[in-house]
Amino acid sequence: MALNFNQFAVEANTFLKTYTKKLNTTDTEKAGRILSSILHGLRDVISMEESLNLIAQFPMFLKAVYVNGWTTRKKRKIKNMSEFINLIRKYDGITSAHDFESDEIAESYIFTTFVQLRQYISLGELEDIRTELPKDLKSMVYHNVMF
Repeated sequence: MALNFNQFAVEANTFLKTYTKKLNTTDTEKAGRILSSILHGLRDVISMEESLNLIAQFPMFLKAVYVNGWTTRKKRKIKNMSEFINLIRKYDGITSAHDFESDEIAESYIFTTFVQLRQYISLGELEDIRTELPKDLKSMVYHNVMF
């Protein structure tokens, strides 16, 4: 099977343009940082097994974002949405004050990200992931993304 990198790029750019609009911004670089930070935060709070099951359903461009910089480590214990937001801000680094201006905006971005990723994730896998999430995030996924 030949790899068609141009097709991966087309899919990635199409996703990123749509995702950027859903975040109510025109800054695709900001949207890319937000997506990356949220995926890396998610990767830290779910088990290695669930991460592998999740990325098996992703298209190549999302797999690349998810695994970028990934090292094996223990799953983090995140108890609530506030701790998850702090984790994704850590991944965003120095741009986090600009990208995640407030907790409300961060929650909105997290919600939007799960909604956009839902097109690739089966309900069964989403349910498996949901069981490993902090209570606030688990509730958001259950009530707004799964149905």
